Amino acid sequence: MASTLKLILFLLLSFHIFSLVSSHQHHPLDSLTPSEFTLVRTIVNKTYPSSKLNITFQYIGLDEPDKPIILSWLSNSKSKPPPRRAFVIARLDKQSHEIIVDLSTRVIVSDKVYHGHGYPLLTLDEQFAAAELPQTYEPFIESIKKRGLNLSEVVCSTFTVGWFGELKSKRVLKLLCFYIDGTVNLYARPVEGITLVVDLDEMKIVEYNDRLIVPVPKAEGTEYRESKQKPPFGPRLNGAALVQPDGPGFKIDGHTVSWANWKFHLGFDVRAGPIISLASIYDLEKQKYRQVLYRGFISELFVPYMDPTEEWYYKTFFDSGEFGFGQSAVSLKPLADCPANAVFLDSYYASSDGTPVKISNAFCIFENHAGNIMWRHTELSIPEKVIREVRPDVSLVVRMVATVGNYDYIIDWEFKPSGSIKLGIGLTGILEMKGVIYTHTDQIKENVHGTLLAENTIGVYHDHFLTYYLDLDVDGEDNSFVKNNLETIKVTNHSSPRKSYWTVVSETAKTESDARIQFGLKPAELVVVNPNKKTKVGNNVGYRLIPGSATRPLLSYNDYPQIRGAFTNNDVWVTPYNKSEKWAGGLYVDQSQGDDTLAVWSLRNRKIENKDIVLWYTTGFHHVPCQEDFPVMPTLSGGFELRPTNFFDSNPVLKTRPPNPVHWPNCTNKP
Repeated sequence: MASTLKLILFLLLSFHIFSLVSSHQHHPLDSLTPSEFTLVRTIVNKTYPSSKLNITFQYIGLDEPDKPIILSWLSNSKSKPPPRRAFVIARLDKQSHEIIVDLSTRVIVSDKVYHGHGYPLLTLDEQFAAAELPQTYEPFIESIKKRGLNLSEVVCSTFTVGWFGELKSKRVLKLLCFYIDGTVNLYARPVEGITLVVDLDEMKIVEYNDRLIVPVPKAEGTEYRESKQKPPFGPRLNGAALVQPDGPGFKIDGHTVSWANWKFHLGFDVRAGPIISLASIYDLEKQKYRQVLYRGFISELFVPYMDPTEEWYYKTFFDSGEFGFGQSAVSLKPLADCPANAVFLDSYYASSDGTPVKISNAFCIFENHAGNIMWRHTELSIPEKVIREVRPDVSLVVRMVATVGNYDYIIDWEFKPSGSIKLGIGLTGILEMKGVIYTHTDQIKENVHGTLLAENTIGVYHDHFLTYYLDLDVDGEDNSFVKNNLETIKVTNHSSPRKSYWTVVSETAKTESDARIQFGLKPAELVVVNPNKKTKVGNNVGYRLIPGSATRPLLSYNDYPQIRGAFTNNDVWVTPYNKSEKWAGGLYVDQSQGDDTLAVWSLRNRKIENKDIVLWYTTGFHHVPCQEDFPVMPTLSGGFELRPTNFFDSNPVLKTRPPNPVHWPNCTNKP
């Protein structure tokens, strides 16, 4: 009977899931479709025939309409939507072209050559091609033989080279190689001492260095596949069935998601990954949807490693701008990455030749029944009465996982009926490891820049800094940034037995410099308010940032990687909205020189009071590897919250009805 019940539940759930997604017309913020990628490819190739010129598409994405145009269309959605356009960065004759293609008229609107510092997003195709080159490169083959390794068990991976003061540089990558004999955990078996440099425009090895020989760490104990594990095994965790007899509580119309009191648009970009737009929440008292977030996404992820030696100093990665969070998205595994009640959505990006690439199950969306409490109170002070009111919490989660080389990043957007948006990030996957001669900590007499995890294996110290772009439109576009400083007041006039208390002293940022925040220096609540809208009792409506753990960069400000990553110098920045200012590390991040970053834009010190403003927030981790992170790392979680602050006149979930209880039939495994 149990198996029959499972089948029935599966069929019911499948029916509800398929009925969730309806047909729709294009929303102006919809991601490009496969046919649109193909159209872009056709138009550009027609302009630059491939028979004469070798053109590669480094980036193709939606050229989003100007914000006023979107807002105008939203006010009258029956009107004709704005024209669809694509923004293209293509490599042609060793130059980067910025091309805008009008998809409705099928013409190139503009085409200009970029002459500044840095290079565009790397494609997977060119990385794979570069990683294959050592297999036929004689000096490398000799180095592998010298180490007594089997060439067929050696794989190489690509690493960006950074910038260290060079005036000019070619578009190159470095290759490091690994030994997979006896394991698929390649990062656990580095072949140290060998570095290859590949010119991507020429697609050939232009530099080679075999500097030293270090023992390759053993394969034993590095496997993480379930099928390869041997007894004794850990405890088997009991499963749990989630049943929704009425089906999921959300609907998907094209790329617009509606759930409970929330409505938002979900987009995808090859660089940013998930993009949440037009998030608004229904106000029960006002009987209308109210704006919260116009657009939000991860703008950049800065990952500097802390080993200054020859083979490691340049490992200062910008995972979004160099490798692409969207391009690195992986297919989610049902019942493992996402629960049984999840709905999955596919996404697409363009390969280096412009043809569309499908990522199946790139997103999952699900209602999260985590056993949390939305609100509760037990009242015991009324004689002869016990009053207990509890509301279980349910939230809606949008999830994507990006695997950038060795690390897997779990990206969550969680919407709560209370009005909060929780942005979660989980780090898992494999550490970046370095081969050494040491087998025990007693042997180490020098700074090895990491932790000895296993014999001959160092997990190198490093950071993860995630910078979020958050264009909050709190009940409208014109907002202000307010620091509610918590200040101690001394009682000196003996008016109270108390000697001190704290109070709130509010400070509205006038310009960008007023809104640069480093946490830990001064206690404050940070709120984006709408100074033009007030609650019934007179407070400015707002949303406040509840930050995660404060993680400050520890590199010197004049260190080359930190110049490029200067957008992490402050935890919070606020800028006036500018369509061109999307990427905190600049549009061209590979080998950039830090002259087109959030830190540079903000030097203009523009006015931000009662303006359309963007909040930039960086959350992060200082990662000191430990043995529990080996051979694969348990998820390390972080995040932050955007929480309504005087946005509603009272608790918006006071009248929320609890979910209907689900009664299970009596089942038994006995015949």
